[in-house]
This record gives sequence, structure tokens and C-alpha cells, in this order.
Amino acid sequence: MSKIHNFSAGPCILPQEVLKEASEAVKEWGDNGLSLIEMSHRSKPFIAVMEETRALTKELLGLPDRFEILYLQGGASLAFLTAAYNLIPEGGSAAYSDTGTWANKSIKEAKHAGNIEVVASSKDSGYKSIPPTPKVDSKHSFFHYTTNNTIFGTQYKGIPTEAGVPLVADMSSDIMSKKFDSSPFQLIYAGAQKNMGPAGTVMYAIDKDVLGKSGRNIPSYLDLGVHLSKDSMFNTPPVFSVFTTLLTLRWLRDLGGVEAIEARNNAKAEFIYNEIDRNPLFKGHAEIDSRSTMNATFMLNDESHKDAFNAAWAAAGISGINGHRSIGGYRASMYNALPLESVGVLVDVMKEFERTI
Repeated sequence: MSKIHNFSAGPCILPQEVLKEASEAVKEWGDNGLSLIEMSHRSKPFIAVMEETRALTKELLGLPDRFEILYLQGGASLAFLTAAYNLIPEGGSAAYSDTGTWANKSIKEAKHAGNIEVVASSKDSGYKSIPPTPKVDSKHSFFHYTTNNTIFGTQYKGIPTEAGVPLVADMSSDIMSKKFDSSPFQLIYAGAQKNMGPAGTVMYAIDKDVLGKSGRNIPSYLDLGVHLSKDSMFNTPPVFSVFTTLLTLRWLRDLGGVEAIEARNNAKAEFIYNEIDRNPLFKGHAEIDSRSTMNATFMLNDESHKDAFNAAWAAAGISGINGHRSIGGYRASMYNALPLESVGVLVDVMKEFERTI
């Protein structure tokens, strides 16, 4: 089978060596005599997997001792509510930024737990940019933002410390893609299926010192303190997702860690955006200063060329670049495991399309 260049927005492309090792473990895991997915999560081999995954996550992100790592079920969609329940005191409030579909969903869910004020929004401009972050009223427990917006192709380029209150971030689609300063954060969460592994688990990096102070009677599964007390094994974890995430984190460590992959990601983004801006047949969707390194969104200037361009990229073995239905156009998702070679194939298609149209 010819090579497929996978630009899917998620679940993400994974390294080939990770897919190979994970698939072998499903048949028979090492010398355990059983498949990974039929072994007890309480067995010593899987407990070791969970412990290493948590430790390696903390190491790669450069998190200080005050942070603890959890890998739970439910994805970021459950984390929207979980974050609010654990960090907004009974009768309290928090500030949120609305920069797109997933940010908007986080606001909706957080309203179940407290008073939510949207203090920054790019909705009026069609979510094409990242809005400025204002100084946040100290009555708010935290400022929540979505670091990268997959649908609209926008990304916070820095940490919004100007908010002046502790930060909480959904980093689902750019976690492990670039270095950042963790000092302003109380909680970071991320679905694994963009840069870390397959769908099925969400990573929480929580400042353990802030837990248990909300004054709430939190349902057990939503209580991060309960999960910490059980070392991320309060219930049966998503064993395959956690195991494959560990393999991906090992792959990242062996490449040189987050700093090394950040350089690769910047090179891929520069490659595709240079072509979008140069080629008269295309235009970028997001404002230039807010463009995502992970998800490059772009349009044809003339929609009558759509069928011909679609045929061209499909013939080149490119998959997953159709834009989200809410904005149309195209979206090239360039997560950690996507090689520069694949971006080069897309750029070549765009150049050839310009030459022949």
C-alpha cells in the first residue's frame, strides 16, 4: 500500500514504531503470556506502565513537584466540568476566554459549577484570532483558556499571565508540542488523541495544593483528589490508551524531548504557511499573528477549483485535510508525529496545482 500522509485533526497520526509495538502488545504483551488488553490493571506490569507514564509526562513538561499527573477517562469534554468542580469554590466564580467551539463548550459545562464570566472573546470576528487578555478581577478563582483551537486554526502564542489570576488550560491539541512556563498554572488538562496517543484518556496535571478547598461535596469520579489518592487507578483505567501514550512519550523523549519537537513543528508550520501566503490560489483563514502551529486552516480563493484540488491532493496520498464543516476550506493538522516530508507533499501539490490550473 502506498504511503498515506495523515493530516487528520484527531485522532492523530502516531509514530510507526509506536503503532507496531502497541499492536504487538494487543496480541501478546512481552513475556507476560497475555494480551495487554486482557491483563488486570492491578497487575504489577500495568501498574509499572501507569507509574512510568505519569512520571515521564511530568519530566517532559518540566513540571515542578507541586504538580501531580493523572490519566483518566472521559476526555476533555468531562474535564470541562471536572476542572470547574475542583477549583471553583461553592458560590464562587471564574473567568473564561471564548476562542472557538471547544472553548465555548468548556464555558457551558463550567456554568454547572459556578458563576462564569467571559472576559475575552473572538466570537464577533468569527474566531479568526486570539483576543487580548484583560486584567481579571481577583474575585475569580482562575482564568481558563483553550491554548489551541483546532477548528479555526488559532493558537495562544504566549502564556496570558496578564490575567493576574491563576491559570487553567485545555491543552488538548498542542500539549507536548512546545515548551512553556508552568508556574502560573493550577491545572492543565489534555485529551491524549492529538499529540500523545490514541483516544480514550485525558491527562490532568494538577497542583495538588489547591485540591480539597472548594467546599463542595464532589461526586467521586469528578473529584481529582480521589483519583490522586488512588494513584490514577480509582477505577479501571483505559489500559490500551495509557500504554500507547507511554510508548509515544518514550518516542518523544528519545527524539530529544519537547524542545526538539518544537523545532520540528515550527519548521512544518513555516513550510505550509509560506506556501499559503505565496500561492495566489489560496488564502489563510486565521489572522497571521494568531495562526496555529498545529492546525493550518486555509481556503481556495476560487471555489470553482475545489473538485480539481481535492482530486489532486487525494491522488498524492494525502488524507484528512478537509476543513471542519463549520468553516469549510482545508485544515492541515501537523501534530508531533507528522513528518516534514508529508508537509512537503502537500506543498508540492499546491505548487503543481498553481502551475496547471
